[in-house]
Amino acid sequence: MKALVAILLMLMPHAMVAQTERPWEQAFARLMTAEDVESAAWEDGYEMLCELEQHPMNLNTMTREELEALPFLTDQQVEGFIAYRDCYGPLKSMNELRVIREMDYVQIELLPFFTYIEDVPDERTFPLLQNVMKYGRHDLMGYGRIPMYERKGDKNGYLGPPYRHWVRYQFNYNDYVKAGIVGSQDAGEPFFAGRNGAGYDFYSFYLQVKHLGRLENAVIGKYKVSTGVGLVLNNSFGMGKLAMLQQLGRSSNTIRPHSSRSQTAFFQGAAASVRLSDRWLVTGFLSYRPFDATLNKDATARTILTDGYHRTPSEMAKKNNTHSTDAGVHADYKRGGWHAGVTALYTQLDRLLKPDTATLYRRYYAQGRRFVNVSTDYSYLHPHFALHGETAIDGDGHLATINSLSAKLADGLSMMLLQRFYSYRYTALYAQTVSEGGHVQNESAVYLGLNWQPSPKWHLQAYTDYAYFPWARYQVSQSSHAWDNLFSGSYDGKRWSVTTRYRLHLRQKDNVENTALVNQVEHRGRLAFSWRADHFSWTTQTDVVVTSQSQWGYMLSQAVDRQWRALKLYLHAGYFHTNSYDGRLYVYERGPLYSFAFPAYYGEGLRFALMAQGKVGPLTLCAKVGTTHYLDRQTIGTGLQQIDSSTMTDVDLQVRWRF
Repeated sequence: MKALVAILLMLMPHAMVAQTERPWEQAFARLMTAEDVESAAWEDGYEMLCELEQHPMNLNTMTREELEALPFLTDQQVEGFIAYRDCYGPLKSMNELRVIREMDYVQIELLPFFTYIEDVPDERTFPLLQNVMKYGRHDLMGYGRIPMYERKGDKNGYLGPPYRHWVRYQFNYNDYVKAGIVGSQDAGEPFFAGRNGAGYDFYSFYLQVKHLGRLENAVIGKYKVSTGVGLVLNNSFGMGKLAMLQQLGRSSNTIRPHSSRSQTAFFQGAAASVRLSDRWLVTGFLSYRPFDATLNKDATARTILTDGYHRTPSEMAKKNNTHSTDAGVHADYKRGGWHAGVTALYTQLDRLLKPDTATLYRRYYAQGRRFVNVSTDYSYLHPHFALHGETAIDGDGHLATINSLSAKLADGLSMMLLQRFYSYRYTALYAQTVSEGGHVQNESAVYLGLNWQPSPKWHLQAYTDYAYFPWARYQVSQSSHAWDNLFSGSYDGKRWSVTTRYRLHLRQKDNVENTALVNQVEHRGRLAFSWRADHFSWTTQTDVVVTSQSQWGYMLSQAVDRQWRALKLYLHAGYFHTNSYDGRLYVYERGPLYSFAFPAYYGEGLRFALMAQGKVGPLTLCAKVGTTHYLDRQTIGTGLQQIDSSTMTDVDLQVRWRF
């Protein structure tokens, strides 16, 4: 412990200066809660923002739907920006954003990372093919992780080498054309061997064309679709309750390529959005894709798998053993401040989905071969308040509805009241929206959130969310409830910034004898201090957790950024101590591009990471070394993942070529 304190003191600044790389990433990390980190939904949102940062869009040509796809803009801000652009014409500089009354300080600071300002011709037409090929930009990137240790499965059990790696290529021509391929491989999966004879374990191909006459957006290959508030269809972007407060319950209608490494939550085929008139936009898609499933003895599917691992013979046997045919349509009508949309989705599996319903909490899991969902989404936008909602039914008539009222109470002060009801019999395979239970099923809840920015330097957020579960849940054999409360505050000065967070989370679970419910109360807190200058910054952070079951944990961490011209260095050091796995903590740690790290820490140990990034001509090179040393164990992990050491070290290498 004394050694750690000495290291942290040495990292304190004296007279150096910095510019933090990807500062939006820190803002993204502030929105994460423990449940968000444990879900895979945030990964797609992070990938989307990384993609947009690397290939920003012209604010003067972005459509309403493209603006609404930005997760940090509210409906009022989108409407205010479009009204300003229609009235005064194309923007000449980012400074004009400051005169748009609906824009807040946070959005004005974030937009330049994902958009740019450029003049547009009086009449916008799709470019000639020769211009696309001549002036398009190419982006080739490769990444690999080399473990400096050996897992038990590396000796006997895994089918492939212990290296995780991926490659991605993308071609862009402004906002009109995007094409690419992604190949990815998890550690332990065969490469150019066995069932992976074509190389990588997973590939994604895509071609996107936009603004081609009435054809606003079209994608061929692998893609994602989001409509309404997500009660029927959302495999594009999902975040938790704190992010919902920022979006103020906004609905969306988006199609975008699946350019991430995730092997779940995508469609494969074709999708298109056609502008029938100024008021009508129709989106349709058709998909046929494979996925992994655990099978019953009668060859029916028991569980749909989402981890994407194919490291062992049993995991490889499940690869792409089930297929889904999906067809959907969304019609969207807007007039003035009114909006209404209708979504219809049909899904057919080539195997009967037959989960183990003998267990009480699985009684109403999705079952069958064919699934139908229909919903209507609606909203009304006023300069001072907005109404949003979606109501859906499945093929058996079971209901789900979510409705919100957001209001601007004063400059910098907004409020959101949200109600949601998801029948415990409602079934939707691709639903994803705000929930306490993690599923759009078996939940009735009321949420109240406040977002206050009294000045550009201060930003306060808080919410309270009460949820009732009428049917049994995992580790809960009867009706139960949960109560979630969070407060987050930040102060950003010219040099100093302070962020703090406190969360009180109450959940009911069965007691040891399974005879009654007991309240499990969890307190989580965070306090972080940052200092920055032109080429240097540091952040000192403390995270703590205490539960009513005598579980506790804390972590002290220090992050430092230093830049010398084209060379950037990042150093992270931390000490953690918890008395159980349930007292685990999640702390953000920067990684190479498209690699967002939020590892879990439990037990007692030290964490160190050093990352360097530099440019050599058109190449960007990045290397990271991360080490976790445990003070309370001699082995790490269990089963095939076991490491016969108290230390694990990984080396990450990334190279990028833009031409």
